[in-house]
Amino acid sequence: MSWILIAVLTFLVVLVVLSYIVEALRSAPKRPETLVWAPRIPIEYVDLDGIRVRCIKTGAGPNLVLLHTLRTQLDIFEKIIPELEKHFTVHAFDYPGHGWSDIPKAAYAPEDFYQWTAAYLDKVDIRQATIVGISIGATISLVLAARRNPRVTRVIAVNPYDYWPAGGIRESSLAARLVLTPSGVPVLGATIMRLRNRHVSDRIFEGGLASPEALPKELAEEFYGVGARSGHYRSFLSLLAHERLWAKARDEYMSIKVPVLLVYGEQDWAPPVERERTRSLIPGVATEIVRNGNHFLSLDRPRELQHVIVGFAR
Repeated sequence: MSWILIAVLTFLVVLVVLSYIVEALRSAPKRPETLVWAPRIPIEYVDLDGIRVRCIKTGAGPNLVLLHTLRTQLDIFEKIIPELEKHFTVHAFDYPGHGWSDIPKAAYAPEDFYQWTAAYLDKVDIRQATIVGISIGATISLVLAARRNPRVTRVIAVNPYDYWPAGGIRESSLAARLVLTPSGVPVLGATIMRLRNRHVSDRIFEGGLASPEALPKELAEEFYGVGARSGHYRSFLSLLAHERLWAKARDEYMSIKVPVLLVYGEQDWAPPVERERTRSLIPGVATEIVRNGNHFLSLDRPRELQHVIVGFAR
């Protein structure tokens, strides 16, 4: 038994050391100067109390703000922005620790994201805005409305991520369960995250789509590439460590006074009972189900989603 214990400990030590070597050998990604999917839209950066975040602004008309999911970036809306900018002034930004924004030392708890998003709206001076959020972006949108943020006039909450521990990203695929379930285990979680690879990354993202083909190749490459930024995987682990706190957002939903449209993909990770619970908490909410849609609706059902957005926001 002692030899078995020694062998196991030796294997674990070697695995941890190997993970650091693998992480050190990753090439740091080059920050893109243009959007691959829309080079004509200028990329800007704004300062949020010392944190530099990437953002875009395009189109003309009423303000529409797009808030992305966890572990993605503003490019997740690449399929719907070209149509939405015909009707609205479209704004989007990468949260700190995501995409090409700075990666500050922070808890990455929900309250951080609420504050960062409110600061972004103030910094860019976005007024009378419809906020469209997917996943944690939807939860952020609802909380800003509940707190009577004066810049928010209506909300379109797409697949809000407010139901931990039921459902969630771990339900997306076997790869997600193997990588994310041990994320909170000291040493082991970080070791597995350092050993991540493109194949596993793609399977996790594809688990949020009705069809794997809905994830553009260039976008999948960028999602994986940003993970090699210094400090990125640590910020993601911090976010996961506070994942359970997103469910507390529902304690505030009864305070919402602005019009809200709650949208779910038919195949979204949220169990039906959790969807109904969220719906019941929002006064006067309207609801919409997108057939054959999963969690990342802006990618797998863009035409249907942009139709819903235009109809409600206008």
